[in-house]
Amino acid sequence: MISIDLTGKTALVTGASGELGRVIVRTLAEAGADVGVHYGANKTKADELVEECRAKGRKAIALQADVTRKADIQAMRDEIVSGLGPPDIIVNNAVVQYEWTSVLEQDEADYESQFRSCVLQNVMMAKAFTPEMIRRKWGRVIALNTECTMQAVPNQSAYISGKAGMDRVLRVLAREIGAHGITVNQVAPGWTISENRSGEGTPQWYLDSVALKRRGTDQEIANAVAFLASDLASFITGAYLPVCGGTVMPAI
Repeated sequence: MISIDLTGKTALVTGASGELGRVIVRTLAEAGADVGVHYGANKTKADELVEECRAKGRKAIALQADVTRKADIQAMRDEIVSGLGPPDIIVNNAVVQYEWTSVLEQDEADYESQFRSCVLQNVMMAKAFTPEMIRRKWGRVIALNTECTMQAVPNQSAYISGKAGMDRVLRVLAREIGAHGITVNQVAPGWTISENRSGEGTPQWYLDSVALKRRGTDQEIANAVAFLASDLASFITGAYLPVCGGTVMPAI
């Protein structure tokens, strides 16, 4: 039987205390990985996740950092190496949230913060964690993008400008470090249902745009992350993988 087995691997998930991050952490732990649980402000939820992972027989620690600051990421690296060992898998999931509005109304600071949380987070995480992956000739870099990057609909310009920028950084990174046995991929969720966000009231226009005619769940996103983290995806790199039920379909 083929299964996803991450036994012996250590993962670090940024934005782990958020709704999607929590499910990614649980899923990686269930697959056998020890997990570094990053949080920005929600220490209570991060500590709860650590206890959940330990209850599954995994090692886990909570790690606080501002992922837009290089010094914080470097300190987080030192802390996880000391507590769990160097990560084999990094999942760059943290993102800044703000009100979406038109280009003419969006505050310029929102574009800057999105650049820092998307582009620079991925750059600084790569600099902090991939040198050890290169030394060991194995690693997984997985980042959370979005279906919105392909849709380019009104009021999303700041959000997708950062996501589009990280896409280009990660594609280049995939080519630069692939020879060392490291894959670099992106998971692009659609509008998902989570433990605190039901599908009730979903506009019909959105459902009509989804080939599978339903909204996905955070668990379905986490499943894709776990797959890309595993040896089952050992020959996949540089991919932008929509997990959105067919709302967007990259074409050749």
